[in-house]
Amino acid sequence: MLRAMFKRYTITFWATLFVGVVCLSLIAVDVWRSLIARDAQVQEIQRLTSNVARAMAQHADDTIKAADTSLADIVERIETDGLGAPALARVHRQMQAQVANLAQLAGLFVYDEGGQWLVNSRAVLGPSLNNADREYFVYHRTHDGRGPHVGEPVISRTSGKWIIPVSRRLNKADGSFGGVVLATLDIDYFSRFYQSFDIGARGAVALISNQGVLMVRRPFDDNRVGTSLRDNPLFQAYSARHGSGSGMFVSPYDDELRFNSYRALEHYPLFVTAALSQEEMLEHWRRDSFTRSIGVIVLAALLGFFGKRLVGQINLRVQAEAELRQARDQLEGANRTLERLAMQDGLTGLANRRQLDVTLGNEFSRAVRHADTLSFVMIDVDYFKQYNDLYGHGAGDDCLRTVSKLIRVLTPKRAGDVVARYGGEEIGILMPNTELAGALAVAERIRQAIEQLQTAHRGSPFGVLTISAGVAAITPRRGEHAAGMLVEAADKALYAAKAGGRNQVVAADGV
Repeated sequence: MLRAMFKRYTITFWATLFVGVVCLSLIAVDVWRSLIARDAQVQEIQRLTSNVARAMAQHADDTIKAADTSLADIVERIETDGLGAPALARVHRQMQAQVANLAQLAGLFVYDEGGQWLVNSRAVLGPSLNNADREYFVYHRTHDGRGPHVGEPVISRTSGKWIIPVSRRLNKADGSFGGVVLATLDIDYFSRFYQSFDIGARGAVALISNQGVLMVRRPFDDNRVGTSLRDNPLFQAYSARHGSGSGMFVSPYDDELRFNSYRALEHYPLFVTAALSQEEMLEHWRRDSFTRSIGVIVLAALLGFFGKRLVGQINLRVQAEAELRQARDQLEGANRTLERLAMQDGLTGLANRRQLDVTLGNEFSRAVRHADTLSFVMIDVDYFKQYNDLYGHGAGDDCLRTVSKLIRVLTPKRAGDVVARYGGEEIGILMPNTELAGALAVAERIRQAIEQLQTAHRGSPFGVLTISAGVAAITPRRGEHAAGMLVEAADKALYAAKAGGRNQVVAADGV
């Protein structure tokens, strides 16, 4: 029966079947190994984030505990010795010594029941300020508890920096509310510690209160300190467990998918989270899998090639023709890619000067034939050299990309419209069949949008990133005008905008 089955099919069939099974087996083994390697990489990410979260939780707990110990000592001294001048002088010296010994402390303060300063850790006592409106003061005034309270981050009225308040209630002899003893933790202290962790270029770590208030985060953003994360899936997952855990969450700040490990502090109503970008952490696995898969595919292709030769000359010829077609398609695709790259600026993704010149020549000829109006906008980033000097060339490149992307979004998408990097920080916009007023409106819309980005620029008198633009329009006539005259006029208008103070759009007098 077995012999009859073998005789039923030709040797070419069995050879093809054998090659197919071998090729599929190679691919299946490669896929299986890739999945195993990915699981191992994910487990490594889990271990790493868990260890970072554990270290962060211990650090935060110890940091706050040291400050709280200082508060407890001050409360005991004041409630024992009273608030006389000699007692306050001793407390003042004690505060100065504790701030000098604890790097995390920005300051220590004692407030009476009305919120007025009684004594603080500053070397020279300035004018007394009233902090009765602060959240921590209101909390202690309305709560009898004697334990520590970690408040929401605030900007210090003495230093102007973000701090985390840790406070304790001060009682009078009869047990009534007598004031607040406050320690302020420098948020920069936490930021410096978080910078020591290797979490990759797109990782993030954060300290968050149990009420969902962001205390500090790396990457640090001054505008996000104190914001609420109650609607964040990460906070909701933590609230459901109130301990430690992990999961994949999309960040609301940059839409990055990260693997998060979170852990509650042992003694205080806070938790920490350490997150690594899944995309970044799996990059090595992807490269390794890709390289190995290429090898397997090449090997399978070789086996398939030799197996096909067993089928006969006809099949070999079909395969050769298919390979030739594939090579031709690849070559055509490569040629198209090279052609596209030759006409595109590598930094901004805009058209380059070459494409602008070609399109300008074509559109100029078309405008001559049809008596259409051709407009050109020349844009220059204000004080770009100072931006590079202050923030570095990498930030300068990012700035050009951002400006280019916004210009591309706000420019009409008609046939013939071209946005090109003219050179350096200059960007040109060619708009066929567009009057001067229309081009001015586009340029002004772009100028306002870039200014509204509010990108900080300390080297500019405006304080933010701005642009200047020159606009020119022409209805060309044969033998009287040349394409270069349009660009030259827009360039002169741009120089007029710069001379007039920058951050403005100026129209050319005439072409």
